[in-house]
Amino acid sequence: MADLQTMAAGAKSWPFAEAKRLAKRFRGHPPDKGHVLFQTGYGPSGLPHIGTFGEVVRTSMVRQAFETLTEIPTRLICFSDDMDGLRKVPENVPHRERLAEDIGLPLTRVRDPFGEYKSFAHHNNAMLRRFLDRFGFEYEFVSATETYRSGRFDEALLTALERFDQLMEIVLPTLGGVSADRRQTYSPFLPVSPKSGRVLQVPTLERNVSRGTIVYVEPDGERIEVPVTGGNVKLQWRPDWAMRWAALGVDYEMYGKDLIPSADLAKRLCRSFGRPPPTTMFYELFLNESGQKISKSKGGDGISIDEWLDYAPDSSLSYFMYQRPKAAKQLHFGVIPKAADEHERHLQRYWQGETPQLDNPVWHIHAGVPPHPGSGISYAMLLNLVSATGAVDPSVLWKYIQGYAPNASPESDPALDHMVNGSMRYFRRKLLPAREFRVPDDRERAALESLRDRLATWGGDALAEEYQKAVYEIGREFEFEPMRDWFRAIYEVLLGASQGPRFGGFIAMFGHLETARLIEDRLGSTFRLAAKE
Repeated sequence: MADLQTMAAGAKSWPFAEAKRLAKRFRGHPPDKGHVLFQTGYGPSGLPHIGTFGEVVRTSMVRQAFETLTEIPTRLICFSDDMDGLRKVPENVPHRERLAEDIGLPLTRVRDPFGEYKSFAHHNNAMLRRFLDRFGFEYEFVSATETYRSGRFDEALLTALERFDQLMEIVLPTLGGVSADRRQTYSPFLPVSPKSGRVLQVPTLERNVSRGTIVYVEPDGERIEVPVTGGNVKLQWRPDWAMRWAALGVDYEMYGKDLIPSADLAKRLCRSFGRPPPTTMFYELFLNESGQKISKSKGGDGISIDEWLDYAPDSSLSYFMYQRPKAAKQLHFGVIPKAADEHERHLQRYWQGETPQLDNPVWHIHAGVPPHPGSGISYAMLLNLVSATGAVDPSVLWKYIQGYAPNASPESDPALDHMVNGSMRYFRRKLLPAREFRVPDDRERAALESLRDRLATWGGDALAEEYQKAVYEIGREFEFEPMRDWFRAIYEVLLGASQGPRFGGFIAMFGHLETARLIEDRLGSTFRLAAKE
C-alpha cells in the first residue's frame, strides 16, 4: 500500500488532482465523524439522465483516488431531492395530463405515470439505483422525504429558523432576476400544506423560535402555524443545499457549471449554519449534436443510459465520463464507437506500461483493477464488418472474428460479445439509413482494381501489417496525395463510410479473397449506378 501511495502522490490525472485538493482539508487525519463524506445530488422531477450518472461516476473516481492517497475512510451518499414540489411536467413521460393535476405536490406524492411505483419519485429513484448498481458503485441512497420526516434535519431546520434574517440577507440580493413581488414574498421555508399536501411558495408571516414554528396563509386565506421540523416544511433549494451540507457533514461535491452562482451562494449559507462548506468542483455540461445544452425534461436530443449500454459496454460510458470533465463535450450517438475504441487502446497501454498506471483512465474506470485487454478488435472494425457482410446474425461476425482471433468466443470475451451485438444494432439503426456508396473516379477505380487483383492472388503472410503495406504501395503507385484521400476512397466506395480503422486489419479479419470479392461487387454496383445517372 505504501508503494501505491507513493505512486498516488506523483499522479497527475484529474481525479488525483481533486483528491489532493481535498486531502489538504484534513492534513492526514480524518474529520471528527471518522470519515470523509462525498455527496452527489439528484432531482427526480424527470427521468434519470446520463448527466446524473456522470456525476456519480466522476465522484466515485475522486473518492477512489482519495482513499488511495490517504487511507482515510470515506462514504458516498446519493441524495434524492424527492420532497421538492413538481414544478412542470416532463415532455418525455406518458399520461402527462395526470402529472399536470399533481403540480405542486412533493415528488414522492406525484402519481407514477408509468403505473409501476408508489410515486413518480419512487419510479425515478428506482431507475437511478438500477443504473448505479449495474456499475457496482459503492454508495448509500438517501431520500429527502425520509430524511426530513425522520427528524434528521430538525436541528439544522431550527438553526435556519433562528438565523432566518441572516439567511434572508444572503439570499435576497441574489434575486435580482425575479419580480419585485417574488422578492417581497420570498422565504427559505416552504410549508407542506396540511390541506392540499402541496409544497407552497408563500411568505413567512411570523416566526416563533421558542416553539419552532412559522405562520403562513393558505391559498384559501386561512392562517396556519406549523413546526419547521418533522417534514412539515422543506427549504428552498439553495438554502436546502447548504443545510444538507451542514447537517450531513458533506466534505466533497460536484455540480454542473450552470450551478456555479448557486453553489457560491450555498457556501455562504452553509457558513450561516455554523459549518464550513465542502470542497467542490464544477463540471461542464453536455451538448447535443447541434452544440446546444441537452434538456433533461424534453428528452430526445441526447442519449439515455439505456441507449448507450444497448450499443456498447459499460466501460465505454465510464470512459466518456472520465474525459476532461471541465471541457464541454457533445453527447450524441456518434461518440459511442470512438469511446469504446479509445477505452480499449488505453487498456492496451496500461498493460504494456506505456503510461503511469494511476494516470491511465482505465485505472479509474475499473476501480484500480483494469481487466486484461481482449482480442484487440475495435468497434469501428466491427461496424465495417457488418457493413461488408450485411450480417443480421452475430454468428456471422463471430465466424470472421474467430478466423482472426481463434481463441476469442462470446464466453471468453463477454465485452467483445456485447460489442458484436451492439455494433449490429448500431449499424442497423444509426448508419444504414444514411449510408451512401460513392462512385469512384477513374484513378480511384484503377487503384481499387489493382488492390482487388493483388488480394485475389495474394501469396504473402495473412497479417494485418502485410495487407496494410500492400494498400500503401498501391496508394503511392497511383500517386494519392495526401494518402488519406486513398483511404477515404476505399471506405466511401466499399463501405459507404468516410473513415474507418486500419484497412489492413479489416482485410486480415474479413479475408483477402472476401475483400477482393467485395471490391468486385462494389465496382460492379457503382458502374450500374453510374450508367443510370
